[in-house]
Amino acid sequence: MSTTAIHLDRLLEPLTGCLTADVAAKVADLRADAAMQERIDYLADRANEGGLTDPEREEYAGYLHAIDVIAVFQAKARSLLRRPS
Repeated sequence: MSTTAIHLDRLLEPLTGCLTADVAAKVADLRADAAMQERIDYLADRANEGGLTDPEREEYAGYLHAIDVIAVFQAKARSLLRRPS
């Protein structure tokens, strides 16, 4: 686990205690809508080609940071769902 993921895990821990099973399931299944995913994919392709403008680079970095937070929170939600009742 990366240092960033460790810090995110600690920051998000208090939220985990607020999750009901229904909410945890919704968090675990959270996905970007089609338009958002298309934009992220477009920026990812441009990033891989080295063709991002400065505003696009900033936008893409924002998405990547948000995705990191969501991924850690989803992992915590899935962990909660695996716990015996």
